[in-house]
Amino acid sequence: MAADSVFAVAHVPTMRDTNPVPSSSAAFGTPVQPIRRKPTSDATTPYILAISLPAATLRPLAFRTFTKKHNLTLTSSALQIIATFIGTHCGSGWREEGLAEKVLDEAAKAWKKNGTSVIVPGEGSGLADILQNIERCMAGGRIVHQRASSRRDNLAQGQDLSSPVPARPSGLSRDDSQQSIGITTLDLEDNDEDLRAQNPRSWLRVIDAFEQPRLTYNAMQKLFEVVRKRASLMPDPSSRMALLRDRYNIVHQRLMRNEAFQTSAVALSRSKSLQRSSSETVMPQQAYKLTPIANLLGRSGSTHVLLGLLGTSPTGDLILSDLTGSIALDLHHARPVPEDGAWFTPGMIVLAEGLYEEEGSVAGPGLAGDGGVGGTIGGLFHVASVGGPPCERREVTLGVTDTGKGSNTIAAGGFGWTDFLGVGSERANGSTMRNLEKKVLEKHHAASQPLGRSRVIILGEVKLDDSKTLLALKQVLGVYALEEAEQTPMAFVLIGNFTRHAVLAGGGSGGSIEYKEYFDLLASVLSDYPSMLEDSTFVFVPGDNDPWASAFSAGATAVLPKRGLPDMYTSRVKRAFATANAEAKRLADPKSRGEVIWSTNPSRLTMFGPAQELVIFRDDLSSRLRRKAVRFQAVAEPNSPDAGSAQQTRADRASANGQEATGHEDMDVDETIESAESVMPYARGQETTPTGMRSDLHAARKLVKTMLDQGHLSPFPLTDRPVLWDFGGSLSLYPLPTALVLMDPEAPPFALTYEGCHAMNPGPLVAPGKRGVAQWIEYDTRIRKGKLRDVRF
Repeated sequence: MAADSVFAVAHVPTMRDTNPVPSSSAAFGTPVQPIRRKPTSDATTPYILAISLPAATLRPLAFRTFTKKHNLTLTSSALQIIATFIGTHCGSGWREEGLAEKVLDEAAKAWKKNGTSVIVPGEGSGLADILQNIERCMAGGRIVHQRASSRRDNLAQGQDLSSPVPARPSGLSRDDSQQSIGITTLDLEDNDEDLRAQNPRSWLRVIDAFEQPRLTYNAMQKLFEVVRKRASLMPDPSSRMALLRDRYNIVHQRLMRNEAFQTSAVALSRSKSLQRSSSETVMPQQAYKLTPIANLLGRSGSTHVLLGLLGTSPTGDLILSDLTGSIALDLHHARPVPEDGAWFTPGMIVLAEGLYEEEGSVAGPGLAGDGGVGGTIGGLFHVASVGGPPCERREVTLGVTDTGKGSNTIAAGGFGWTDFLGVGSERANGSTMRNLEKKVLEKHHAASQPLGRSRVIILGEVKLDDSKTLLALKQVLGVYALEEAEQTPMAFVLIGNFTRHAVLAGGGSGGSIEYKEYFDLLASVLSDYPSMLEDSTFVFVPGDNDPWASAFSAGATAVLPKRGLPDMYTSRVKRAFATANAEAKRLADPKSRGEVIWSTNPSRLTMFGPAQELVIFRDDLSSRLRRKAVRFQAVAEPNSPDAGSAQQTRADRASANGQEATGHEDMDVDETIESAESVMPYARGQETTPTGMRSDLHAARKLVKTMLDQGHLSPFPLTDRPVLWDFGGSLSLYPLPTALVLMDPEAPPFALTYEGCHAMNPGPLVAPGKRGVAQWIEYDTRIRKGKLRDVRF
């Protein structure tokens, strides 16, 4: 069968899951999208039948939660108390429904919050008080948010119709909309807010890719649902199709919310001009209309706009695929929009406008002789223009609107009820957290002091097997060690690769013993700055040269997401933090001790719940985009007489309009990209593009626009950049984060803003081409902007 659609699933429908919605095409049916019946809610509180839970049965789960996850030790008496509590309040669902794990996690967090000791005894009132507080927050064996539930229940039942905020979507259940906000329910007690408000780092949370909630988009009900199926590293093939289908559905619904694809009920003035504002395309004459690929059959000679996944057929030709089928593309006369403003590679979801020509000899008669769903349609689609799907701002996605009363905002519409990261939804906690954010981050500003505590320091490509890197790291840490203790940055992010060559693969950086020694050297460097170890959070994000992926990939493309560094290599660094915290135990509050987190790639940092989100990703994006990019034919040769006259005509036209000549005829300029703020270093004599823009700035803007428009960190075929199918949602950039760190050593360092998302690339710590210069990014969470800094060493 010819080039089956990448979205098709080998599935035989039954009477239970047959889609009653008629097909969008008379030619063949759409993929199965069963309508999920809305579960009926029970107004009464479920009754829990208590059981007798032996402590020995609970011991393995308690060990994983308390010891492995939180580095705590349970005594036998404490384990017996917790087992009795779980058996009484969770009942028989303690194991199957995961109720016991949540109770253990809350108890461990509360114990660490008290900061007493690493041993949890059963004697005394400490553990009993924690379990008593947990009992107050439980309903039906589950931990719920009681303090904010009353108003949400009224909204859900329609009793507060005067509120400008709509009620929770009916498709979201209580468990879906009331996820933990990261600091747990117990952390929101009134007597703790004043203490936590003294330190912004108390509201910082690091979320690795394997802890992020797994969501799927329901195209029928137009909402996100929690995936209940247990994740696996080797799932069945349907998970691969679900990964690609989710990407397409999210982009499709995002496009349907764009004004350019909505039919206005108000009569607009007729205009033939195509207006472009930011990344939203608006045509006053008529809205764009997407055509499913299956509906091209029998409509030869007509013009259409298609949305699909760009790919290659078994014969090597470019094809475009959506949920209904695939079509071969002819790009001989296609022009990218904007001209040289974005990358287009197989694996990306693109918009293509052109003419369909039905030709039976191109791909066989009909559906390549198959007649089933997902076949390749015969004929060619002659593309006139191709572009990425318009980006959607974070405020639009979450439905955040300004009330006109200062900085107060509310969530109305969008996906405000969806908890994307497990830190609380915008609708439930956004307004409260933004007010708290303003109070905490502006506390020192009111005292006319620099806001150093709100900074996050980002260092890229920290190659520990290079002596210059260690010297540069010492110099950077020395810069912040000279500041006052109250102004120490709250977090330092160190991004790999941590070696120049792949370890454990016979490379030049050695093996397991040498890799351990590199981090021992790092521990000795960090030990010279105990004040920062006790007041800051250090986050390590690995690269492709770091274990364990490098053991079999030898530094080549490894699977995403990538787990953090193994504990066997990082024990000396952990000991350095423990020593610094122990020395400062009498002087500092135990709850504000420094910590080191070995996170994943990609990783996310959240500040004040859903208020701020910082995505950190390490990959060689620029080189992969250059290798895989689709090449478009040039309009004219640069040295030809026609090209010279065209350039002169465009220059005259631009001068007449008081604008700078762009060098591209009829180019749609993305004004957000053109006006993006950048603090990139600029050297005299630096190369420029035909538009007059510096080449490094143009490359940065081109990279940022491509990634944010795609809404994905890896918009490549799974054969080029493998992805764990069940954890592919951790690579999504929907909604757009507040800030995005794209650590690409082959791209120039930059810090610019596009569609409200501040994108940064710190570049390698040791600046290439500059002798004795260390460079890094300093991100201020208060103004949500970063700047490039450098120092000589």
